[in-house]
Amino acid sequence: MRYTSLDHIFRYGFLLGICLTFSTLGTAQKGVEVGAHVGLAHYFGDLNPTFAISDPNLHLGLKFRRNFNERVCAAVGLEYGKLSGSDSNSFNSFERSRNLDFRTNYVEANFTLEFNFFPYIHGSEDYNYTPYLFGGFSVGRYNPQAELNGETHALRELATEQTVYSLVSGGLVYGFGVKWDVNRDFSINVDLSGRRLFDDFIDDVSGNYPNNIPSDPIAAVLSNRSEDTNFGLPGTQRGDGRNRDSVYFLSIGILRYFSTLSCPPISRNVF
Repeated sequence: MRYTSLDHIFRYGFLLGICLTFSTLGTAQKGVEVGAHVGLAHYFGDLNPTFAISDPNLHLGLKFRRNFNERVCAAVGLEYGKLSGSDSNSFNSFERSRNLDFRTNYVEANFTLEFNFFPYIHGSEDYNYTPYLFGGFSVGRYNPQAELNGETHALRELATEQTVYSLVSGGLVYGFGVKWDVNRDFSINVDLSGRRLFDDFIDDVSGNYPNNIPSDPIAAVLSNRSEDTNFGLPGTQRGDGRNRDSVYFLSIGILRYFSTLSCPPISRNVF
C-alpha cells in the first residue's frame, strides 16, 4: 500500500503525540488549577444555520484543572451563557419569511481532557506556554423564550411544534486554546470551545408546524410569526431536525496553580 506525504505526516505525528504523552507520565508538574473566565457565547442552529457571527452574548465560567504531567490534564468546568437567534438576521428568503426568534440562558457542567503541544511547567523560564487541544462531554440546561407584546413567554410550554422536549441536553465538547504563565502561581488561558448538542431544541425550532393550529392564541402566534398568510401551513417544514444545535464560547481567563510536589524519600544507610 502506498502512502502520500500527508499520510506519513499524520501517522508519524500521531505516534509522536502518543510517545510524548506516555514519556511524561511519571514526571513532575502535578498539581491543580482553579480559576474563572469571561468571554462571548454564540449559538448556531435552525435560526442561524450558516454559522454567521450575528448575535454574540455574554459568557462566564469557572474551571478546575488537574495536571497529570507536562502534557496531559483533566478539567471540570461550569459555564453560563446568554444565547439568542433571529430569522431577521438571515439573508435567506425562507428564513426571513419564517420570522422566528428566541433567547435563553444556558447553564452547563462539562468534563474534558487536555493535551499540551509543548511541555508546560509552571514557573519554568523555558516551558511556560503552550497551545493545547481538548475534548470531552457536557450536560446543559436551557429554556427558550420569545417576546410578544412586551411579555416574555416560555416556548416549550406552548408546544409551538407539538413536541414536549427536555430542557436538559448532553453534548460533545471540543476546542483549542493557548495558556501561558504570568508567574509561577498564575496563568492566562484563551480558548475557543464548541459543544455539539444531542438534541435540536435549544431554539425551539426543529420539525414541522403543528398539524392543528394551537387553540391558545399566544401559542398560535409564537408558533407561526410569518406575515405571509400562505406560509407555515399545518404540517409543513418549520426547522431541520437532522442538524443538531451547537453552542460556542470564546473566553479568556486566569487560573491559580496549587502544586502537589512529592517529598523525596528519607535516605538511610544500608548494611
